[in-house]
Amino acid sequence: MTPAWTIYAWPPVKWQADSTPDLHFVHLGTRVLNPGDEDGPSTGQTLWGGPLSEGAAGVAWDWVQLEQGIVAMADPLGLITNLQLLGAGGEKLTGMEVALRLNEIVHTLPWQSEVQRALDRAA
Repeated sequence: MTPAWTIYAWPPVKWQADSTPDLHFVHLGTRVLNPGDEDGPSTGQTLWGGPLSEGAAGVAWDWVQLEQGIVAMADPLGLITNLQLLGAGGEKLTGMEVALRLNEIVHTLPWQSEVQRALDRAA
């Protein structure tokens, strides 16, 4: 899998924030960084992306297994992306506005099932 942090090296892609429902990201990979034990839960990263007319866009985040079969975003404000989301007037959105929009995208993705597959493979 491509490490999630490599998104920082992807060329930036400007995108109208109101058009985020038009983004159709696919699963690019999930890594289990810590398989978990009695001292701590399983953790990892997942990466999603897709082509746009302006170039490839992606978003990645860390996840944590809360209990068997239940995973959550480790930090909903700690998403990594190369998207530069713009407001209606073409202005860049603030960090908080971007985080909110990215979380809207994440919640449309079947990422928990991909994380569970990665955990099953690691077991």
